[in-house]
Amino acid sequence: MTNDLSDEALLRQLGERLLQYRLNRNITQAALAKEAGVSARTINRVERGHSIQVSNFIRLLRSLGLLGNMHALVPEPALSPIQQIKRQGQNRKRASSAVPARENDIWAWGDEE
Repeated sequence: MTNDLSDEALLRQLGERLLQYRLNRNITQAALAKEAGVSARTINRVERGHSIQVSNFIRLLRSLGLLGNMHALVPEPALSPIQQIKRQGQNRKRASSAVPARENDIWAWGDEE
């Protein structure tokens, strides 16, 4: 299962998949780098499982024709019916605290005895 893999293992797996897509298109690292607007070193790094900037990753996906699959990586969040009624068309802009603070509450670290 993917959740059981380390970050490094997931990066290697991702790099191997991008390598296969590049090879399936019969395109060199240099050609993909030029098309994506990144360095050939970036292509080499991602294919070896090294971390790269997200903007470069998006450029690679676009060049390989995989950008349409981004919805699978981060799907559109769904609202519950109750949340929809509460919001009535308003977009949420910040998270609320779990417990509302009261005026007379004194802040503490919580390790006092």
